[in-house]
Amino acid sequence: MTATEEQTALTYLRPATATDAELSARFQPVFDRVAEGNVQREKDRVLPHEQVGWLKEAGFGRVRIPAGAGGFGASLEQTFALLADLGEADANVAHIWRNHLAFVEDRLNSRSSAGNDRWIQRFLDGEFVGGGWTEANNGTFANLKTNVRRDGDRWLVSGAKFYATGSLYADWLDVLGKGEGDSVLTALVRRNDPGVELVDDWTGFGQRTTASGSATYRDVPAEEGDVFPAGERFVYQGHFYQTAMLSVLAGITRAALRDGIAALKARGRNYPQGLNPEPTEDAQLLQVIGQVSVHAFAARAALRTSSSTLDLIAAAHAAGDEDARKQRVLEAEVATTQAQLTIIEAALQATTTVFDALGASGVSETRLLDRHWRNARTLASHNPRVYKARILGDWLVNETDPVPNLAALGRGGQGN
Repeated sequence: MTATEEQTALTYLRPATATDAELSARFQPVFDRVAEGNVQREKDRVLPHEQVGWLKEAGFGRVRIPAGAGGFGASLEQTFALLADLGEADANVAHIWRNHLAFVEDRLNSRSSAGNDRWIQRFLDGEFVGGGWTEANNGTFANLKTNVRRDGDRWLVSGAKFYATGSLYADWLDVLGKGEGDSVLTALVRRNDPGVELVDDWTGFGQRTTASGSATYRDVPAEEGDVFPAGERFVYQGHFYQTAMLSVLAGITRAALRDGIAALKARGRNYPQGLNPEPTEDAQLLQVIGQVSVHAFAARAALRTSSSTLDLIAAAHAAGDEDARKQRVLEAEVATTQAQLTIIEAALQATTTVFDALGASGVSETRLLDRHWRNARTLASHNPRVYKARILGDWLVNETDPVPNLAALGRGGQGN
C-alpha cells in the first residue's frame, strides 16, 4: 500500500465510481414521482413525508458513500447535479436533504472508528439527519444559548433552535451548542427522544413545506460517539451548504423554464400589439423563453464548475496533502462565490421574466408559477450575496484572502 493509499484508508472517502447514466437511471424516476402533485402540495402546505420516504427507500441518502461500502459512489459534482434535478421536481423536497447530505459528507471526511462505522451503517439503513444550528436573535458562537453538557457516560442537550430545516422528516437532529469553557460542540440526538419538541412555525413566503421551523431540546440525551467538536467538522462544510442551496436554485430555474414553455403553449390568444396572433409564433415571446433558457444554462454550468472544486478538496484531504487542501479551499471559495452570484441572478431573473411570455392567465393560482420566484427569493436570502462581488474584487485586485474567518467575525456560520 502506498503512502497515499494508506492515508486515504484513514477516512471513508474514496474516488468516485458512479456514472451519470447510472445515477440518473436510479433516481430520475423517483424525482418524476416527487414532481407529481407538487403544485397542490405547495398550495395546501402539505408536508412531503411520503416523497421524502421514496427518496430514502431509493437510497438517496447514501449516494456519496463509496460503492464498496454499500453506497453509490457518486462524486460531489454528481451529487449536486442530482440535487438540482430534484429541485426541478420540487424545491422544497430538495432543500430538506441539505443537512442530511452535509452530515454524511462530514462522517466520510472523518477518520475510521467504531463510532463512525456505526454512522455509516445508519446511513446505509436509511436513517435521516435534520438540522439544528441557528438560534433566533443570536448570530455568534460566543452567544450560543444551547448547551451540551456531560452527564456521566453520556451528554445532555438543552436549548432552542430556529430554521431547523428537515427536522420533521428526520431520525436524528444535528444540534450545535456550547460545551465546557469556550468549546463548541455538535451533538446528534434522536428525533423521537423525550425532550425534543419540533414545531412547523416557519413563516417565510417560500420553501413552505421544508419544516424549517423551531426546535426545543430539554435535557435530550446524546451518546458517546454522537458528539463532536464543531471545529473538527469537514473543512468545506460552508461550501457544501452553500452549494446545496445553489443546486436547488438551479433546479428552480429549470422548473421556471419548463412551466413557462407549457404556459406559453397553452395560451389561446395574443395581445393586439403582438407580432403574430398565435402566441407560440410571436418572435418576442419566443425570445423571452430563449432568454430564460440561457439563465437555466448558466445556472447548470456554474453549478457543475463550482461543485467540481469541492471534489478536489475531498481528494486532497483523503490524500493527507494539507498544502494542496488549503489551496483547493481557496479556489473553491472563489468558485462558490462566483457561482452564488451567477445562479441567484439567473434564478431571480428567470422566475420573473418568464411572465413576460404569458398573458394574464400566467398569474393564475391554478398554475402557481409564483412559487418559483418565492422559493428562489427565499433561498437567495440565506446568505448575503450583496457583499460577494466586493470580496471577489478585493481578492482579484489586492489578493485579500476571500475565505471568511467566521470565528473571528463572530458569526459562527449562523447568519440569519
